[in-house]
Formats: sequence, C-alpha cells, structure tokens
Amino acid sequence: MPVHRSGSVRPRHLFLAGLLLAALSLVLAVPATAADIPARGSAHMGMGVAAHDGTGALPSSADATQTEGVDVSSHQGNVAWSTLWSSGVKWAYTKATEGTYYTNPYFAQQYNGSYNVGMIRGAYHFATPDTTSGATQANYFVDHGGGWSRDGKTLPGALDIEWNPYGAACYGKSASAMVSWIADFLNTYKARTGRDAVIYTATSWWTDCTGNYGGFAANNPLWIARYASSVGTLPAGWGYYTMWQYTSSGPTVGDHNRFNGALDRVVALANG
Repeated sequence: MPVHRSGSVRPRHLFLAGLLLAALSLVLAVPATAADIPARGSAHMGMGVAAHDGTGALPSSADATQTEGVDVSSHQGNVAWSTLWSSGVKWAYTKATEGTYYTNPYFAQQYNGSYNVGMIRGAYHFATPDTTSGATQANYFVDHGGGWSRDGKTLPGALDIEWNPYGAACYGKSASAMVSWIADFLNTYKARTGRDAVIYTATSWWTDCTGNYGGFAANNPLWIARYASSVGTLPAGWGYYTMWQYTSSGPTVGDHNRFNGALDRVVALANG
C-alpha cells in the first residue's frame, strides 16, 4: 500500500495546476472582440490620437498671434458656449456627420450656440472610407450641416480623416486608394460649396495610410492633431499648419485647438 508523506505534492496536482495557468494565459491573450468596438456614429475628432501617438506636455501659453478654439461632437451634449467664450475661445467646429449613416443629434445646439455667443464656427465630417465613396460622403456632409456661406462667421467644412475606430487603421485601403478617396471627397465638397475643405489628420496616420502624399497642401488648410508641446513634423507638402489640436483634456470641453494666427486670420478663412 503506497504511503504519502505529509507535505508532499502529487505530480497529478502539479499537472492540473499547470493546465489551469495555461488556460488563464490564453483567456488573457484573447484579442478585442466585437463588444470592444465602439458603436458606429460614436467616432469623434482625435479619437485615436492618444492611443497611437501618445500625449505629452501642453504647449506654452498662446500669444496674440494664436487664437483658441474647440471641437465638439455628441459626446459633449449641450455645450456651455458662454463659459467657453468667456474663457477666450473664439472659434469652434462641430461634428455634423459620419459616413452616410449618422448625423449629430446635438448639432443645432452646438453649431448655432457657438455662433450665437459670437464665435466663428464650422462643421466637420468623420470619414469612413470603407463604407461609401468620397463623393457620396461629401454630398451627405453638405446636405446635413456641412455647407458654407460668406457671412464672416462660417468656416469651410473639415474632413476628419484619421484612424479607423471600427477596424483596420487605414480602412482596408492602399495608400493610392486612400488618396483617391480623399480627392473624391475634396473635389465634390468644393464643387458643392465653392470652398476647399480643411483636412484634419495626424502626421503618423497620414504617413502610414496615404504614403505621406503631399498633393493636397496647395489648396487645403491643414489641421494637425498632436497632443504635445509642439506640432512636430507636418505631413508632406504643408510648410505650416492652420489649426492645431493640442489636447483632449482642456477645461469645459476637452478638445482644444489653436489657430495659427490672430482672430482676423480666422475671419479671413471664414470669408474665403
């Protein structure tokens, strides 16, 4: 009859413990599931910046040659525009649309509210190049708040083209196909409004997903996203930025920006 000494561990117990640890490691290593992907329509400007490019120190205090602005979406709900105006914010962009399946339910309060307190305002479109063509999305944007008028208070529409929150970062497109999609959007927007749209992007995304294409710089103002003390390297073609989203954790509204010029330059962009 076998005798087991006190304090000894059976080999079978060690084997089972090893299996449990191995199973646990597999569970922890499981990639993100569909439950981790945000709902369509929930994307917003700068959604992927911190995760892909990180965050650093805030830039030094702005001087008279820069003008503070914010960008908002449905995440902010009804915005306290008078508070922002009093804090020095003079311009704002509101998300109007995404793809061809979403319009911001807070658009009227945000777009008109900023205008009513005296801000120069504009609208932006979150691009989803994997769902429909650039022309189709540009038309949807213009038809749902993304238009322009020469009233001195309305900025040209902005194309928010950045990491795909719903799947592959470059939306499954090659660099040349992405450039073609963007051109399709920009050409259609100009045909509809008479204005060249602003391009919002991050240098790292632009480099990866367009091959660092420089052909839009001559006509389309650059709105660069970088959460650091400086803008860093700009995408090819652009020698300067027009707007800079420098943080997603500002007061009242998280996404804060600086226009690369005094208020009269913001007005000039609005007037075309």
